[in-house]
Amino acid sequence: MPRSSYNYRRDHALRTCPERERLKAAAIEIHRISRGSAGARTISGMLKLQGEAVGRYKAGSLMKEACLVSKQQKKHRYRVSGEPSVVAENHLDRQFTVDQPNQVWCGDVTYVWSGRCWLYLAVVLDLYKRRVVGWAYSRHPDSALTKQALRMAYESRGRPKKLLFHSDQGCHYTSRAFQQQLWRYQIKQSMSRRGNCWDNAPMERFFRSYKTEWTPNNAYDSFNTAVLDIAAYIKHYNYERGHSYNGYMSPAVAEAV
Repeated sequence: MPRSSYNYRRDHALRTCPERERLKAAAIEIHRISRGSAGARTISGMLKLQGEAVGRYKAGSLMKEACLVSKQQKKHRYRVSGEPSVVAENHLDRQFTVDQPNQVWCGDVTYVWSGRCWLYLAVVLDLYKRRVVGWAYSRHPDSALTKQALRMAYESRGRPKKLLFHSDQGCHYTSRAFQQQLWRYQIKQSMSRRGNCWDNAPMERFFRSYKTEWTPNNAYDSFNTAVLDIAAYIKHYNYERGHSYNGYMSPAVAEAV
């Protein structure tokens, strides 16, 4: 090692750079708001929205200095099947890029443990800017749950027309009751192929983000606690969480631009 390098390191080891400390504090705050899920790309993107010239690798360096670690899961392998639905064709056909709001909505149902029972969560996502426009909770994964989520989306978005609704082939979407509600709202139905989660990838990604970023490690202690925390995440997702699809703007901000 050159003597000059050794002397420089020795003389500057304990010095701090105010500018770097400011960026590190901003990175820590972004990581805190995301409940530990934000990685170098997300921190970089959100800092750029704040006017900071911070690339991915610099953000990674700031994370390393601050001992920040992203808690994203590894990729999972799924079995693939190509069986189409007998109820509705796959009209969406993975065309996830939409140029206007209220053209294509996606829906799905997931579940979390809530103390003494499972809580089932139905969500409706507008593909335009990936904004959550409707959701509902229940102790039962039936068509009443998915109808309630769709009703919320339909009313909150001003009863849009010429809309496509895409989902998987779950019984709560293939039921006669849910099809009748789509017919009343004049919404066209589209369905993924059986066992092919990539046909509804944006919806699957939303649930993965919720479960890896937000849910407590030891599950919820009660149904009401889970309901309040899910509502807090949806608010965070729509108004605060940077989304890579939107150039790291939140869905609500991206819609308003």
